[in-house]
Amino acid sequence: MAETKETDEKPRPLDARLLWRIIYFLKPYRVWVSVAFVTVIAAAFLGPLRPKIVQVAIDDYIVKGDLPGLTRICVILVVILIGEGVLSFINGYLTQWIGQQAIYDLRNRVYKHILRQSLRFFNTNPIGRLITRVTSDVEALSNVLSAGVVTILGDLFRLVFIAWFMFSLNWVLALVTLAVLPLMIRVTFWFRSVVRDQYRETRKQVARLNSFMQEHISGMSIVQLFGREQDEYEKFIDINNDHRSAQIKTIFYFALFWPAIDLVGSIALGLVIWVGGMRALGSHISVGVLIAFIQYARQFFEPIRNLSDQYNTLQSAMAGAERIFDLLDEDESIKEKDVTVPIDRLSGSIEFRNVWFSYGSAKESADDRAVDGATQTGEPEAGEPNWVLRDVSFRVEPGQTAAIVGATGAGKTTIISLLLRFYDIQKGQILVDGVDIRDYSLSGLRSHIGLVLQDVFLFSGTVHRNLTLGDDAIPKERILEAARQIGADRFIERLPDGYDQDVRERGVTLSYGQRQMLSFVRALVYNPEVLVLDEATSSVDTETEEAIQDALSKLVSNRTSIVIAHRLSTVQHADQILVMHRGQLRESGTHQELIAMDGLYRRLYELQYRDQQTLA
Repeated sequence: MAETKETDEKPRPLDARLLWRIIYFLKPYRVWVSVAFVTVIAAAFLGPLRPKIVQVAIDDYIVKGDLPGLTRICVILVVILIGEGVLSFINGYLTQWIGQQAIYDLRNRVYKHILRQSLRFFNTNPIGRLITRVTSDVEALSNVLSAGVVTILGDLFRLVFIAWFMFSLNWVLALVTLAVLPLMIRVTFWFRSVVRDQYRETRKQVARLNSFMQEHISGMSIVQLFGREQDEYEKFIDINNDHRSAQIKTIFYFALFWPAIDLVGSIALGLVIWVGGMRALGSHISVGVLIAFIQYARQFFEPIRNLSDQYNTLQSAMAGAERIFDLLDEDESIKEKDVTVPIDRLSGSIEFRNVWFSYGSAKESADDRAVDGATQTGEPEAGEPNWVLRDVSFRVEPGQTAAIVGATGAGKTTIISLLLRFYDIQKGQILVDGVDIRDYSLSGLRSHIGLVLQDVFLFSGTVHRNLTLGDDAIPKERILEAARQIGADRFIERLPDGYDQDVRERGVTLSYGQRQMLSFVRALVYNPEVLVLDEATSSVDTETEEAIQDALSKLVSNRTSIVIAHRLSTVQHADQILVMHRGQLRESGTHQELIAMDGLYRRLYELQYRDQQTLA
């Protein structure tokens, strides 16, 4: 999907709008930007002043043999050179400092935006694409946010000052110098027409390369297991080749553009020497004026070249800016109300009331919101989303343990994702302690629910950091007690560095069962009133599972628990069992009640029991 998005991007005439959005990040540093403007304008004036000083030195002092006057003018020239150097240093350092501050703010803004998104957003945006946005696409704006805007203004003023000095000296030679300007503008506009699209193509190929690398390095074990190394290598060669071709085409345009600019500048210099030389031979202008114009001809095209270079940088930044602001404009975050219900402690009652949900669309119509809380038992009309949950209703009382069972794809994990508001429902209500979960803040709701998933994720760092997730307010005694209750303390203390042991990225130094036990401890460290277990014991050995089940029997006694399990033997003692089938709640009751009902649950149970007997 990401590749389709990149490929489908079309050129859009948004330069001015995007530029203003980029400049917005300079607003907090407007005082320093003003200082940079003053220094760059001052430097822009001192540069063109040098040829004028040379002309005065030649015509007024050298030709007349005035040594004291020549000494004074040389001192003035040295002072101008020193002043220009000091101003250039101040401007260079200040603009780069401003740029780095703005890039820092922009990167924080992009990452904060990503953190706010719902899981729906990450389902449609590959990790590699997001990494490209936060890193290389943001970095593409660095030059614009640092020296770009200020340098462009400085070069424009420098052109104005040079033109003013030239016309004040000799308007004929000034017009000769400017005669090639239309040709230079034509070359620059041609370059603009091709380089923008090429920068966009280059950024697209970088995103493809990052996405492919991230995905295949993460899934390297599968690639190697099925012997797909050569095939994936050939795919990588194709993507890398597209990236190389895009880069080479960009290099080609640059290689063509700069010699063209140099040629136009050389033509202007030749015209000045030819016309100015003839006028000097005819005594229409002085030698000092001719020498000054030769310097001005060189100086005049230098800021034009710089402006062209800045424009090229701006084109690169525009391609990156399009993608960054497209990301910032793509908002799939869970919306919170301005005023939310505070949570001190939860009693733990949970109710799903006529809940309908589809992963296909994040949009809720006004009609859907209007009927929230009302009974909706009718079938969806034609054209509605492909419902994953259909009119699901159940209630879990405080302190109860509810088990959710059913075949793969029945909607079990979706239920807990909705309870935690990883997604928002399209119809119905989800109530916790009698309050619609949309009336709580996300952080408030989630901080009172402990979640243990089948696919455990551990961050690079120590065991202690993974248990607290960097929350220094959690006392060590609570961590030790949670580990003791789960039984994880035994293997943690056997590690060389105990709780300070480095587990590395994704916990590769630990077994799967150990990672799952750490996820139990991590959930319990926060002492949640509601505990959610999603296939949490499916990948541990029998001995470890028995230890966890023993600990859980004590832990769930004072908190509401929702347990998802394929192995029905692990949920027989639940207060109620919810049987899901194709997105609908088909049966509910205790284990004995459901067995006596002789329905779907009994068939699932007998099938698993028969399989276990066969294995035995």
